[in-house]
Amino acid sequence: MKPSEVREKSEKELRKLSEELEEQIFRLHFQKGSGQLKKTSDLRKTRRDLARVKTVLRQRQPGAGKEAG
Repeated sequence: MKPSEVREKSEKELRKLSEELEEQIFRLHFQKGSGQLKKTSDLRKTRRDLARVKTVLRQRQPGAGKEAG
């Protein structure tokens, strides 16, 4: 998922996507542990997608980008 795709989504969509990605990471960890995960790169890609979503959500919060103190 590209960063531009993430920025185009609404906050509600991003929150839902975040939950879905967290659940997917959970399932991928189990698959990896049981030896069923064929492409281990999927776990890395999913973690990065989740980080992108969380970053955009954080940037959209009021007061984002202002220094503390």
